[in-house]
Amino acid sequence: MASTQKPSSSSWLRLLWILLALSIIAAMLWRHSRPPVVSGYRIESHDLIQNVVATGYVITPSRVQVASEITGTVVKRLVDRGEQVKAGQVLLELRADQTSAQLDQARAALLQLAEQSRPQAATALAQARVQLEQAERDLRRTQGGFAAGGSSQQQLEQAQTALRTARQQRDGAQAAYDAVAPGGAQQRALQAAVTAASAVNDRNQVRAGVDGVVLARNAEVGDTVTPGQPLFTLAMAGPTEILLPVNEQSIGNLRIGQQARCVADAYPDRSFGAQLSFLSPQVDRTTGTLEVRLRVPDPPAWLRQDMTVSADIVTARRSNALVVPNDALHQIEGGQATVLVLDQGRAQSRRVTLGVQGLTLTQVLSGLKAGDEVIAAGDDATAGRRLRLQLMPLPTAASSPPTANNNELPAPSGR
Repeated sequence: MASTQKPSSSSWLRLLWILLALSIIAAMLWRHSRPPVVSGYRIESHDLIQNVVATGYVITPSRVQVASEITGTVVKRLVDRGEQVKAGQVLLELRADQTSAQLDQARAALLQLAEQSRPQAATALAQARVQLEQAERDLRRTQGGFAAGGSSQQQLEQAQTALRTARQQRDGAQAAYDAVAPGGAQQRALQAAVTAASAVNDRNQVRAGVDGVVLARNAEVGDTVTPGQPLFTLAMAGPTEILLPVNEQSIGNLRIGQQARCVADAYPDRSFGAQLSFLSPQVDRTTGTLEVRLRVPDPPAWLRQDMTVSADIVTARRSNALVVPNDALHQIEGGQATVLVLDQGRAQSRRVTLGVQGLTLTQVLSGLKAGDEVIAAGDDATAGRRLRLQLMPLPTAASSPPTANNNELPAPSGR
């Protein structure tokens, strides 16, 4: 009877190594035969906001330079930067010794007219009238005597001459009184001199011409200033505005009255509302930008002149719109683009019609339907290739604060 020989331990070990190698080879072949995994999205409806995002700065309607009209030395500065001032408020005073003396002299002359010259002229006029009345009585008496033969021709002529002299004196006194009477020529001249001296003296007080805020001051006590030298810069009171240079490619999406949210670089955790109020009629050829202004109806107390501000202008809204992520769009031409759709495990190129474009999503008007799966750009995917898709959630920027975006309308990536 033949004996059965059992396999040796070395034979078993060799067999195990062979099986392990075959398993590894089979796994590698299986892995190699599987389609690669790429990132993508499932098309669905979504609320969509179209934005123009730009960065600018805070401005006021106008800035006013305040200067002195005369040469003088500063003796008092009454306001500082940041203070609110009213039109006519004194900002600075110059030494006024000479002009004050001239004003006092003009006022003294006017007072002298009222208290001395006018009463004296009134007294002289009254005396001249009395003398005229006396000369008239003397002439009548002399005429009566001459008719009765009691007075001579010489006496009559003397009485007539005395009457003419009295009348001339009365007329001269009347003219002198009229000149110094209330509202007369002399009073008007002296009053004009007081007004002129007062105006010259007032020039020693530099006043604000408008309501506003003091942005800068360029004079201190002891400085000598000259006419036309800027002493203060005022930001004229009025609506606060944000000036934005916006890329000209965004002009077609902007309209007066559109709402915006703004964030200042100094306070990134705070935002405030604004409204588009101005579009420049021309584009700056050197920068390719359009000047846009936003009016801030209720500016926060912390907002300062020339602050850097980022603005997010809402140019369009769509509710429950069919959307595609911007990074899935290729070959964008106007309102048309191409997407790669995963259809039965293969990438298929499809042309789509676009609507409103947002920061991260774009409305699809035709070419896709809800539930379609599109491949994200940047993956190694070409039309006709077998692929597997790793779905990602639709991106959204609805709650993101506005940030600088090269002053351009957010748009899909061109491929």
